[in-house]
Amino acid sequence: MKKLLVVAVMLLAVCSCAFAETDSEYVKAKGVLVVGITDFKPMDYKNEAGEWIGFDADLARAFAESLGVKVEFQEIEWNNKILELDGKNIDCVWNGMTLTPEVKESMLCSNPYCNNAQIVVVPLVKADEYSNVDAIKELNFAVEHGSAGNEQATAYGFKTTEVQDQASALMEVASGTADAAIIDSLMAAAMVGKGTGYEALTYTVALNSEEYGVGFRKGSDLAYMLNAFFEAGYADGSIQNTAMKYGIQAALITK
Repeated sequence: MKKLLVVAVMLLAVCSCAFAETDSEYVKAKGVLVVGITDFKPMDYKNEAGEWIGFDADLARAFAESLGVKVEFQEIEWNNKILELDGKNIDCVWNGMTLTPEVKESMLCSNPYCNNAQIVVVPLVKADEYSNVDAIKELNFAVEHGSAGNEQATAYGFKTTEVQDQASALMEVASGTADAAIIDSLMAAAMVGKGTGYEALTYTVALNSEEYGVGFRKGSDLAYMLNAFFEAGYADGSIQNTAMKYGIQAALITK
C-alpha cells in the first residue's frame, strides 16, 4: 500500500510538471509583456507625446510583437526589481541592467547585448581637479539606490547619498547638493555635456567595465526566446539600426 502511495505521488508530481505553464504561455494568455524600467536615456525614456522610447524600449516593443502580444512599460523602484519580477508585477527587467553577480543569481538573464561602465560625473569647472580616483575619493556621490553605481561607490569606500534613479543623481550634482554622481556611461554620453540638458556637467573617471542583459524569472523560457530574437536582429541588421538611432552602436555586443 505504501509503495502504491509513493508511486501515485510521484506520478502526480510528474503530471504537474508536465502541465506547468511556461512564462511565454503566461504572457501570451494575458496578451501583454510587462517590462520593468526606470527613466534612463538613451535606453528607456519618454518622448514629447509621453510614449516610452529608447534602445531598450524599441527592442522590447519589437520582441513583444514577435510573441504576438502588446508591450507595457512599468516604472519600478530599481532596488525592488527582483521582488517585482518574482511577484509577477513585471515579466522582465529591460533597462540597461548590469549583469552583476546578484542579478545573475536572482534572475535568468539573456545573453549580454551592450558594453557599459560606471562613470563619474562632475561639474565641468571641476573636471581638471577630479581626473582620477585619488582626486575624487573624498567627494560625496549621488547614486541610484540598488544600482551598479552604488555598488562601485561601496567598493571604493566613497561617501554616498542614495536617490531614486540616475536622473535624480544628475540633478543632485547640477544643483550642488552632491559633489559628483556615478551613473552608466551610456546615460552620461546621452545626457551630459554640450547639446544636452546638463551642459555644465562632464564625465571623467570610469570605475569599471560591465555588460547589460535582460532579466527574467528563474526557469523562464522567454530568456531563450529573447536570445533567438537578438540573433535574428543582428543577422538582419535591425538591432544595429536601432543602436544607430540612439547613438550607442559602439557599445553593442554582437557575438
